[in-house]
Amino acid sequence: MVKNMAMQEQIQALIDKFHRKMEKDPDMKKEIEHLEKSFNIDLGSEAYSMKLKNAQISDFQPQLLPEADVTLTTTPENLQGLIDGTLRPMRAFVLKKVQIKGKIDDLMFLKKFF
Repeated sequence: MVKNMAMQEQIQALIDKFHRKMEKDPDMKKEIEHLEKSFNIDLGSEAYSMKLKNAQISDFQPQLLPEADVTLTTTPENLQGLIDGTLRPMRAFVLKKVQIKGKIDDLMFLKKFF
């Protein structure tokens, strides 16, 4: 159970970082404030969802949405690698360490904001 909590805290830290970036960079905020997307992160043993609207991430919950625009499926270890930079996103995708359901453009577009 400790591991689950750690991933939830890690993802919340990324969301907080994203919000700080939006506050500091009005141009970046303007670039994405038109987007309205929902995301699932399926880690097998744990799952999370969130929504992006008006350049804010909200509704971060420890459950999957029935209909998300983008679903990222991976393991907690691979997600940790993506977060700390030891696993590069494209390499993870090519090696099938992560699977993406939805438009990859959405994910690649948002990647630059983290």
